[in-house]
Amino acid sequence: MTQLLLLIVALLALGHMPPGRSEFKRCWKGQGACRTYCTRQEIYMHMCPDASLCCLAYGTRPLASKPVYV
Repeated sequence: MTQLLLLIVALLALGHMPPGRSEFKRCWKGQGACRTYCTRQEIYMHMCPDASLCCLAYGTRPLASKPVYV
């Protein structure tokens, strides 16, 4: 009976936790992170699918290529 009660309490506690890795969504080929705000050491690259910002560290940002004029 005690084990059943512990199991029910554990399942209820797990049900109230957020899903794993919800804050650490990756972007830009796995080098960036989707966040609401970028930190001072990061640069905004583009929007993630959930409308958050894709933030890259300054050291991992892609090199600027020649501009393409259309």
